[in-house]
Amino acid sequence: MESKFLHHEECPKCGSRNNVAVYSNGGRHCFTPGCDYHVNGETGEELQVTTPSNLQLGGVVASIHDRKLSLNTVKKYQVSVDYAPDGKIAKHFYPYHDVNTGEIVATKCRIVNTKDFLCTGNMTNVGLFGQRQCRGTGKYITITEGEVDAMSVYEMFGQKWDVVSLRSGASSAAKEIKAQLEWLEGYENVVICFDQDKAGELATDQIKDLFSPNKLKICKLPLKDASEMLMANRVQEFTRAWWDSKVYRPDGIVAGSDTWEALVNKRQIQSVPYPWEGLNDVTRGHRPYELVTITSGSGMGKSQFIRELEYDLLQRTDANIGVLALEEDVATTALGIMSVASSRRLHLEEDTPVDELRPHWEATMGSGRYYLFDHWGSTSADELLSRVRHMAKACDCRYIVLDHLSIVVSSQENGDERKAIDEIMTKLRTLVAETGITLFLVSHLRRGSGTAHEDGGRISLQDLRGSQSIAQLSDMVIGMERNQQAEDPAERNTTAVRVLKNRYAGETGPACWLRYDRFTGRIHECANPSPRETEF
Repeated sequence: MESKFLHHEECPKCGSRNNVAVYSNGGRHCFTPGCDYHVNGETGEELQVTTPSNLQLGGVVASIHDRKLSLNTVKKYQVSVDYAPDGKIAKHFYPYHDVNTGEIVATKCRIVNTKDFLCTGNMTNVGLFGQRQCRGTGKYITITEGEVDAMSVYEMFGQKWDVVSLRSGASSAAKEIKAQLEWLEGYENVVICFDQDKAGELATDQIKDLFSPNKLKICKLPLKDASEMLMANRVQEFTRAWWDSKVYRPDGIVAGSDTWEALVNKRQIQSVPYPWEGLNDVTRGHRPYELVTITSGSGMGKSQFIRELEYDLLQRTDANIGVLALEEDVATTALGIMSVASSRRLHLEEDTPVDELRPHWEATMGSGRYYLFDHWGSTSADELLSRVRHMAKACDCRYIVLDHLSIVVSSQENGDERKAIDEIMTKLRTLVAETGITLFLVSHLRRGSGTAHEDGGRISLQDLRGSQSIAQLSDMVIGMERNQQAEDPAERNTTAVRVLKNRYAGETGPACWLRYDRFTGRIHECANPSPRETEF
């Protein structure tokens, strides 16, 4: 229970007539400068100010009720307090010891109301707060950001485990822990219990690689710090969080015992079919967190393939769709998707009344589920990546189409196409992993030495233009082949779809044939139009 001020009376020690404050718990304290008269209300004992090494610490040793710190904990850390005339604790005094001699050579005073700190003495060669009171060896030691937090942890654990704190908060974490690293390494486990804020996270990040493997554990709390946990009477929650502290491992290393949740979540991810049965048989559809590259020679129907896919996603899912078509304006992109929805080549029907276009617009663009990139004058790689991220996070687009990669590379100033593609692909791969989107990327082919791709030449991963990073970082690579000069009209208008890479299912090879209908502007799955194609 918090003690309340009652009245003033004469000091029996210094004789002052009215400088002793009397409190409801029986405590008494003289505010006369130089007088150290103080009676602890809990025990009735008169306590004296401790002044080791001739350093004036100030205050008296007493429990800190407002922080729920017992007298035993306060004594353990040699902390003293000073009172305001209203009976409330006004100051805390934290002693700091020389790491070599063990003498108190500095003290830090915390002003309770303002939360300011005043230091006296020499902090040059002091250790962590509480270090002198610890064994320097054992099963566990906990490190906090502040002195009160250290005492709070000690209190909540029934004064069992060693606890220290930084002397200057999160900003000095790396410097202070490096200075005492050898001493800290004497413990089997080091538990970091910093504040649950950005400063605490940054401090944790700065020191996490200093310790021996498997020694460091990081404690996550539901409240800001250990002191708040104690004051909120959430001791059991704290101890559970402390025991549940995760062993720090460098990024990319995960214990097998920590994979269950990830496994369950992955099994819940559902594949979404492509519009064509043969392609689905080989790929098992497409999934979140996948980067799918679509490639072919010029005039093979990549754009139409993409539009069919975009419209199918609109019909098959409830997800938003982002489209970055870098070789056309947004009106052309909109008209292309509307053409698929209407099974009409609307771009050729220039005399179609505007009112007749409206239903097709409402079924596609007007649905509120498409987001397009108006790129004119802004096609740099970084700009493009920021737009993809915005579509994914701000517009909630789960499927994004980027058509095409080569035009992004052409805007780079360094002139090194391979290096530029490497950088862009790495960033795109990271973005897919970060957002969980499915990214469909259109990429061009380089010219081969054999039969041209436009004349029916077979595509391989080696034909991807610019860099092998496209093949390496893609989850799926789909190639399209067609002989534009074939004598047979059916063969001339039929595209062979080949799966070149399939990280999910492993199966590659020919998947299906797609025939373009010049009356509707649509592509449909069909049978193999040429005996030649049976070879592959």
